[in-house]
Amino acid sequence: MPHLVWFKCRRPVLLGLLALVLVPSTAGCREAPPSGQAAASPGAGTATDAPLKVVCTIGMITDVVRNIGGPRVEVTGLMGEHVDPHLYKATPADHRALSAAEVIFYGGLHLEGKMADLFVQMARKKPVYAVTQDIDPSKLREPPEFEGQFDPHVWFDVSLWQSAVGTIRDGLSAVRPAWKDEFAARAADYTAKLDELHDWCRLRIASLPVERRVLVTAHDAFGYFGRAYGMEVLAIQGISTESEAALKKINDLVDTLVARKIPAVFIESSVNPRTIQALIEGCKARGHVVRIGGELFSDAMGAAGTTEGTYIGMVRHNVETIVKALQ
Repeated sequence: MPHLVWFKCRRPVLLGLLALVLVPSTAGCREAPPSGQAAASPGAGTATDAPLKVVCTIGMITDVVRNIGGPRVEVTGLMGEHVDPHLYKATPADHRALSAAEVIFYGGLHLEGKMADLFVQMARKKPVYAVTQDIDPSKLREPPEFEGQFDPHVWFDVSLWQSAVGTIRDGLSAVRPAWKDEFAARAADYTAKLDELHDWCRLRIASLPVERRVLVTAHDAFGYFGRAYGMEVLAIQGISTESEAALKKINDLVDTLVARKIPAVFIESSVNPRTIQALIEGCKARGHVVRIGGELFSDAMGAAGTTEGTYIGMVRHNVETIVKALQ
């Protein structure tokens, strides 16, 4: 019997997911994204040496798959630099890539909300994995303004992102069991690098004076980062860029920036900077000069072929940018 992974929600879900929903009599509703074990992949368990065709959504997942799969995988990433996954709609080329894939990995937790029906359709034909499916729900953030939904930006806590490494390793191994030892060895090497990265992040942020450990961004993508590394995170929009930036929220943040003399705010590579500019202008009108501390990568990594185009490089860039602007 297929194994389904249940994600907590208390909101109405898309009609396309109704076939995968159970409604207990004493609770709200629970969404069941495809778990990757609903269908056998073509070639699963065979002795083929052809690279495994994998499709991923965001760059952070694509990079992990490449690190674990090595030469055994042929990876297609659907979303490149500057792409906002909250708003992304699959193109005809994406549909073709997904149809040709042997296994699919996506973020889950409503990150790619406009592609939910498509993942359900694909899961009837091949393994489709939400890389967040194995994370203990007690470790997930549930912002009050999004009651019933978890924050999907788990990659900003490097220690939490290691769960995705395990899910990807197991997903690849299920489709190509003959290569599971290779996948396991590469996953172990990559996890060791993430352990080092996690420790480095904590040390770098700890070098800031406590009163300077305030991160102001356009949308609430850095909550896990703040929790893991000891920073207060303030954002104009919620966890999804689909939410509107309320004027009151901007005014409240201006009050905070002025009162606490916060020196810098940050733009994001995948989010329009206009709300951050509104913050800066509001502070200027109050006699407090706030500068843009730099550009952070939030929902998308840097350009392919650059250091920031890798997960580890992206995290290091963000931390160094934050520390240099706030020290």
